[in-house]
Amino acid sequence: MTRLWDKGTSLDERVLAYTAGDDHLLDNRLVRYDIQASIAHAEMLGEQGLLAAEDLGAIRAALGEIGEEHARGQWRVTLDQEDCQTAIENLLTARIGARGERLHAGRSRNDQVLAALRLYLRDATHSLHAGALEVAAALDALAARDGSIALPGYTHMQQAMPSTVAMWALGFAAEIRDDAHGLQQVLRRANKNPLGSAAGYGTPNLDISRESTRRRLSFEVTHEPVTAVQLSRGKAEAQLLFELTLLTQDMGRLAADLLLFYTHEFGFVSLPEGFTTGSSIMPQKRNPDVFELMRGRSAVAQAALNEVLGITQKLNSGYHRDLQLIKAPLFRGIDSCQQTLDIMPSALAGVRFRPDNIRLEPGIHSAAAANALVAKDNIPFREAYRRIAARLKE
Repeated sequence: MTRLWDKGTSLDERVLAYTAGDDHLLDNRLVRYDIQASIAHAEMLGEQGLLAAEDLGAIRAALGEIGEEHARGQWRVTLDQEDCQTAIENLLTARIGARGERLHAGRSRNDQVLAALRLYLRDATHSLHAGALEVAAALDALAARDGSIALPGYTHMQQAMPSTVAMWALGFAAEIRDDAHGLQQVLRRANKNPLGSAAGYGTPNLDISRESTRRRLSFEVTHEPVTAVQLSRGKAEAQLLFELTLLTQDMGRLAADLLLFYTHEFGFVSLPEGFTTGSSIMPQKRNPDVFELMRGRSAVAQAALNEVLGITQKLNSGYHRDLQLIKAPLFRGIDSCQQTLDIMPSALAGVRFRPDNIRLEPGIHSAAAANALVAKDNIPFREAYRRIAARLKE
């Protein structure tokens, strides 16, 4: 096995396991993006006269085949390869020989990794954004279906003012759409081309074109200056995890309401049987496990955010191997949120409010009564407040 940094010395297997960590497992999701960026880099080298046309053709064809084979499950990144960058380059040179070794001119594994990550982040952000909008649409449908049903509005866990299912559902829908908008802001950082920054200080004596790879990969801008690229590591990732924390917290609060409404004491809703589970000891039980996990998943995103911020907060400038550790919490936070987004619309489609079980306390209309006195008798609100309070006391 030839690693990208190999200089012919042996490596203690414990060191390999420690330094590579779980990268060989995590990187399988980055293979397609590394190949995409590698093809763009090769085409740029050809455009700049740094790669012969026949070599470019061989590299492009071989990389395409390697990517297709990975997509079909014919190979996976292994521990001895460390990461997908090493795996792909080794597969490439095994197929086309020394021509494959020309591909690494003008780049480092540092900008190579970051290019794949940013391409992945871009796709992940689009997917999460679409998923959030689907949840909001499911809440719109719930409001259309059961919206006219009266519902108590709560403050301090006490009935406070009258509401409706529509007001409740559309409030969550509005905030989740706002979360979706927040996710789009992540693209400002993720859509910067890092290629050409190499190890953080550019590519001396090689006339490469960063604009060429930017254009080929549809990045909005080229990340300048090159010394800023490594300083940016973790920022787009943390911003995405922050937005996912807000999104999963909103979905968690939605789930918390439904869990309360589902209790025997409230009985405001019925939940779809396919989204509840049974008890191993109590035959009568149907447990709202799905919504309980939705409530808990916000902790996953927040913990991932804290982990990423903790990794980067006191690093010196330049590249450090610590940055490798960002991938695990990033992927964990994305996957956890995506799973909730995938299941939430179907779960909401089966929620039914039960108006016969919903009771509004008579006092819930007190604020409206005070407002009516203000409008009718033209008195200060505080005076109206005192009159209504006195009536309630009587």
